[in-house]
Amino acid sequence: MRTDLPMTGSNKVHNERERVIRVCSAQMTSSWENPEETLIKAEVFIRHAADCGAKLVCFPEQFSTGWDPCPRKNIQDPNDSILSTLKVFAKDYHIGILGSFREKHDPLPKNTAVVIANDGRILTTYSKMHLFSFSHEHEGNTPGNGLGIFALESLICGIAICYDLRFPELFRAYARKGVQIIFIPAAWPQNRLGFWELFIKARAAENQMYVLGVNTTGNTPVDEYSGASMTADPRGTIISHANEAEQLLFLDIDPAEVERARRDFPVERDRKDSLYPSLLY
Repeated sequence: MRTDLPMTGSNKVHNERERVIRVCSAQMTSSWENPEETLIKAEVFIRHAADCGAKLVCFPEQFSTGWDPCPRKNIQDPNDSILSTLKVFAKDYHIGILGSFREKHDPLPKNTAVVIANDGRILTTYSKMHLFSFSHEHEGNTPGNGLGIFALESLICGIAICYDLRFPELFRAYARKGVQIIFIPAAWPQNRLGFWELFIKARAAENQMYVLGVNTTGNTPVDEYSGASMTADPRGTIISHANEAEQLLFLDIDPAEVERARRDFPVERDRKDSLYPSLLY
C-alpha cells in the first residue's frame, strides 16, 4: 500500500479563519471492476486528505470500478459494500467524502454521486442528468432529474458529473439556488482534455462560482485518461491544476470570494430570465 502520495497545492495548516474551507481532489487510477482493491488504495488518499485538514475529499467518476457507459457488474445500492466502506472511512478519518458509483435502479442503473458526511451520514445524492450518448451511456443507464445540493460548513455546494459540464443550464439552476461551488467527478478522456478546461472555466465565469473538476487517470477498456483535475475560481481563472499522475490536490475555498466577484462585476442584474423561455419554444 502506498503511503507516499505526491501532493500539489498548499499543505500548510488549515487557515483558522472560519470562512476558508479546505477541500481536496483525489486524482487516482481505478482497478478495473475491482472495488475492493481500489478502496484499499482510496483509504490512503482519504487518510492523507484528512491529515492535511481537508473537510471533504472528492474522487473521480465511478472511481471504485472505473467508468463504464453500459455497466453489467458492481451495480449496488447504498447499503452494499462500496458505500458501506466509504461511510466507515468517513467516520474513521472524520472527513467528508464525495464519490460516484453505479446505483441499482430498475430497469437500468443510475450513475450516481453521493456525499458522505464526516459522521457517516449521506448528505445528498446526484444522478448524472446528461448521459453520454456518444459512448451509448444512455443505453445502459437511467438519467437523473434533480439537483444535488449540500452544505460544507458555510459553503453551499452542488454536484455535476463529467458530461454534464457541456450543459450550462444545469449550472445556471445551481447558481439560482445559491450554490457557490460545484464538484464534478469525471472520467474525461485524454483526447478531449482541451474541452475539459474550456468548460470548467466557462461554467465558473458564467455563474461566478467555483467549479472543481476531479478527473481519473490511467487506461481502462473504455478509454485513456490523463488526469488534469483542476479548479476555476468565480472569475474563471484556473487556480489549481494537476498533471497526469495520481495525486491529491488541495484548495482553500473562501465562500466570500463568490460574493465579491458578483458584487464587483454584477452580471446577474442584466440577465433576461423571463425572456429566455419564449426564445426557446
